Amino acid sequence: MKKRWISLYVENEIGVLARISGLFSGKSYNLNSLTAGVTEDETISRMTISLISDDRTFEQIKKQLNRSIEVIKVVDFTETAIHMKELMFVRIRNCSEQDMVKLNYMRDIFQAKLIDYNPSTALLECVQTEDKNNDFIRLLQIVFPGRIEIVRGGSVAVEAVSITDR
Repeated sequence: MKKRWISLYVENEIGVLARISGLFSGKSYNLNSLTAGVTEDETISRMTISLISDDRTFEQIKKQLNRSIEVIKVVDFTETAIHMKELMFVRIRNCSEQDMVKLNYMRDIFQAKLIDYNPSTALLECVQTEDKNNDFIRLLQIVFPGRIEIVRGGSVAVEAVSITDR
């Protein structure tokens, strides 16, 4: 079992996202993340899908996606040099002044942005790789146990021009 990434170019039509996600649930494949958005061509959307599977299952998934009428192209990013980022929002509640100082230090290290706050609550935006966001969450859970709320979007990815950044 290993982590896999697929990029799909699909027709930008009503119900395509539901049909693609339904393909996965119908076969009992679990998705870690699925993001979708329109491309530079308004008739085409691009999906980035993350999942964990073995080689055999992953090949089956790719074949089934290629058979879908709405799918224009399937790109396996698993062994490809890519740039991938995930959007994450973190709310930290019940903060003292000392907590805010700690939080600002951590925020700088993880390149998070403070996007909203009041005297006792901070809202951060973090656009990093999934692994870096996971590291940030683990640290926040240690420093602010029981006081964080996390909202994560799925990862988006694009082929690298020269280097890998996951």
